[in-house]
Amino acid sequence: MKIFASRRRRMVGWSVGGILLTLYIVAQTLYSTGVYAHWRDQRSLDSACDGTLAQGGLGDALHSSQVRARGGDDSASLAGCLINRPDTGRHGGALQLTLRWSDQSAPSVALAPFSGNANGVRGQVAPLGNGWPGFVRYDGTAEVMVALDCQNSRSRALVAYGDLIQWPEDAKESGTVLTGLGRVTTETALKASVKFGCRAEGGRQLTRVSLPDTRGKTAPRPLARAQGSCVALRGLADRASDAGTPGFVASPTDVHTPQVNCYLFTGAGKPGYGLYAYYGAVANDFESAGFGGPGHDFQLATASCPRSSHEAVFAIYRLYDRDTDSYPAAPYSASFARSALKTFADHEAKQRGCTGVRTLSRS
Repeated sequence: MKIFASRRRRMVGWSVGGILLTLYIVAQTLYSTGVYAHWRDQRSLDSACDGTLAQGGLGDALHSSQVRARGGDDSASLAGCLINRPDTGRHGGALQLTLRWSDQSAPSVALAPFSGNANGVRGQVAPLGNGWPGFVRYDGTAEVMVALDCQNSRSRALVAYGDLIQWPEDAKESGTVLTGLGRVTTETALKASVKFGCRAEGGRQLTRVSLPDTRGKTAPRPLARAQGSCVALRGLADRASDAGTPGFVASPTDVHTPQVNCYLFTGAGKPGYGLYAYYGAVANDFESAGFGGPGHDFQLATASCPRSSHEAVFAIYRLYDRDTDSYPAAPYSASFARSALKTFADHEAKQRGCTGVRTLSRS
């Protein structure tokens, strides 16, 4: 009997050992083939940004099918996450998403661009299109912003920022990367609006996102033939020429985007005046940033707009050229600036159904 018991113990030991060996081999196989890493990365994506990360477009934004996520560092936001590639150190590719309510303080990176309004065309953006209330900017890094107004709370919007803090260096098509960034940001915002109780409407799936043309790719054209965001200023062509800015560079017309800009250029091709329109959450952020700060030649106007408790803000700045350490539009024409701002603001307000345009005193 002792012999049989000893045999049973050996057989049990061999069986347990065989099971453990099999589990070890399976684990090694899963690890060495990347199956475990893929499972782990997918779990991190599923829980990223408090479970609101929309994964469509991620592969294009980071130019890789292998991406992973971790929590954001800003505890003041509604949610945030960092998505990158396992080989980010070698090839770049890192995306920061931040979600907040419009009545929360905006992150400093979102307010920083307003301080550059008077510096050439640094404040430029381009609309996302396809019905999305957002824009794309490039100021060293690409950023997409979208603000979804909550229909069940007139004073609140869900705001999302997608910052491509490291460009994927092995990506050949910038348009594909930007479109992926746009999709991730807009679709995450819409998904988050459902989770956090903001009844909102988005646009159609983005198929092409392009950076502003004002980055030097488009030559200024005569203001008498103004189009897009500058179209209202056609009638001021002669006065603009007298003020030293006969040309323009515009962005496409889009009544959904929360920021619009138009630039008036000198005959030498330098930006002389910049006009801006801000709506909803972006108008609130612009105001909280101090309207771009003191020490600049600028004027402001406001208007009341439907579906928003915050007034729209319109601004014109005389622009500074850092290359020459001077103002290309010299001397400053305050009367022209007032006329241009009023014409621009009246046209913008009419397009949005806003009323009561009034110029603000600088005193």
